[in-house]
Amino acid sequence: MTATASFTLRQAVRYGTLGLPLAFIALPLYILLPNYYANEFGVSLTVLGLLFLASRLFDALTDPLLGRLSDVLFNRANANVMTFIGLTAVVLVAGLAGLLFPPALATSGSTLILWIATCLLITYTAYSFLMIMHQSWGARLGGDAVMRGKIVAARESAGLIGVMLASAIPGWLGYGAMLTSFVACMGLGLFGLSFAHKPASRALHTTQATSVWHPFSQAPFRNLLLVFSLNGIASAVPATLVLFFIQDRIRAPLASEPWFLGLYFLCAALSMPCWLYIVRRIGLAKTWLSGMLLSIIVFVWTLFLGEGDVLYFAVICAFSGFAVGADLALPGALLAGLIRSLGDGDKHEGAYLGWWNFMTKANLALAAGLTLPLLEWLGYTPGTHDAQALQMLSLVYAGLPCLLKLFAAWALYRFFHAPHSPQELYS
Repeated sequence: MTATASFTLRQAVRYGTLGLPLAFIALPLYILLPNYYANEFGVSLTVLGLLFLASRLFDALTDPLLGRLSDVLFNRANANVMTFIGLTAVVLVAGLAGLLFPPALATSGSTLILWIATCLLITYTAYSFLMIMHQSWGARLGGDAVMRGKIVAARESAGLIGVMLASAIPGWLGYGAMLTSFVACMGLGLFGLSFAHKPASRALHTTQATSVWHPFSQAPFRNLLLVFSLNGIASAVPATLVLFFIQDRIRAPLASEPWFLGLYFLCAALSMPCWLYIVRRIGLAKTWLSGMLLSIIVFVWTLFLGEGDVLYFAVICAFSGFAVGADLALPGALLAGLIRSLGDGDKHEGAYLGWWNFMTKANLALAAGLTLPLLEWLGYTPGTHDAQALQMLSLVYAGLPCLLKLFAAWALYRFFHAPHSPQELYS
């Protein structure tokens, strides 16, 4: 019996709370800031697009290296990992403050562009490193399938609360209140983590240094990453197109958009205990497969929605959110078990998580990079009333994700219910 077998709900909450402020960063960087700089400072949308694209590319490419650095820190004898996490959090706060409130000398022209680029790189790097360190901490706690599911669910549930808060605070109270809330949540998260169950450290000289490419030498990891990627793109496509669908296909009032998103995330958070209960009965992989199939069964009905079907779409949002709870809680738990089954536990978690986070960001980029040009090629333009163009929007918004998720479900069944699959992947 491992030490983490007695990991309590209180310890899970203490560990997971850091996910709340980290979620504050994801939403502003991807959604709020472009609109903020365009309206408040008059920055060109083209310039903003190029800045954010370059920053995202840099962010994704550095994740594997940051993962390797995380391993070095965790594997150092007597290393105080909390010190590095705390220092990174300070840098992250400074980066976000710089993005939200540029100094008077950097509010226009090329100086503002340089300021935005610099703050984006600082903020992205600190955010990614802190996220990988947090995930590595959880992966090193070990435990059985249910325990690993609890650890990831605690982190993702806190993240969903953070997303909802970050969505509401700027519109209600302004960016100053958002920054203050972020700092308070970061302090709470660091305090909780410092009293959470700590993973065991291992002296560096007992761990062989490995290449950043080491995870790809393991076939089970390549298989799991393929499933994760297919499923991730399937989820990223609707996320990219949801506002277009709400505005043009069902033509819901503009004020209803936050309610749809809030309902979706709330149901995802509330579903976590249910999915963990199912894990106890049938295991991680079968539960994740069940979540995928439920998502397909629910979301495929979106294909039949049209103008005015606001209530039906809300119902689909609720059940889709419930299904996506499995996507949030279970893949990370599967990865943690896989790392240990391959003999890389307490040694190379960061290397695996670096590539895992790289693929998470690549999924978002691929979804936007492929679906937006595809829709334009199919004849859809925002604001159109053309029936054929709107049907194409429905097919790409709902049909394509269901097809991709079906492939992901097939791959999950094929790879992880094979006779020689590691037991940790499906038990």
